[in-house]
Amino acid sequence: MGNLLNVEGLDAGYGEAVVLRDISLAVNAGETLALLGRNGTGKTTLINTLVGVTRQHKGTITLSGAPLRALSPHERAAAGIGWVPQERNIFKSLTVHENLTAVARPGKWDTHGVYKMFPRLAERKGNMGSQLSGGEQQMLAIGRALVLNPALLLLDEPTEGLAPIIVEELLGSIRHITRHEGLSAIIVEQHPRMILAISDNAVVLDHGTIQHRSEAQELSSQPELLDRLLGVAR
Repeated sequence: MGNLLNVEGLDAGYGEAVVLRDISLAVNAGETLALLGRNGTGKTTLINTLVGVTRQHKGTITLSGAPLRALSPHERAAAGIGWVPQERNIFKSLTVHENLTAVARPGKWDTHGVYKMFPRLAERKGNMGSQLSGGEQQMLAIGRALVLNPALLLLDEPTEGLAPIIVEELLGSIRHITRHEGLSAIIVEQHPRMILAISDNAVVLDHGTIQHRSEAQELSSQPELLDRLLGVAR
């Protein structure tokens, strides 16, 4: 497997405010990276920087060897970045099916594949986005990212605010997408142990810098270290 995403010496933030400092990481083709850290440590800013909605002050970001810095968010999506933001950003005034077909690009993932992955969406494909539950909206947001047929999927807090049974269902789907379908992903998540279980590698941010990096299984096997890195009292 070759490198898909490379980030080297990245400083980025909002306007003149620098949130991320000297970030370097890589994601290989077919790999999943768990991006962990306490609230406010820069995880979403890093995702937003990969998407192209922050200011990049320094460093380089390449996808399949091609630099992204000059590309708009729309151009980055066309280049292979699939993004599921915390806000989900579905079209609430369109049906489920219209949400999917409005953004679809040719490739392996189509509406049939999304409905197979998320049968709930197939049952509700004529429903407006505003008529869906929070879990169904998240499924639709992931489906919309998939029909772009990205090379790299960015998931920012995909289980936030969802009932445990829906969290379990979503994590199973994400595991299938990454493990069985081989789609590379970066996942930001507040349930670290759940995400480490379906990831290859892990990076922990604190104050906008990388404080730890290792294989996901290695970090998962050291609960005291994980709790310390995340500021969790035992």
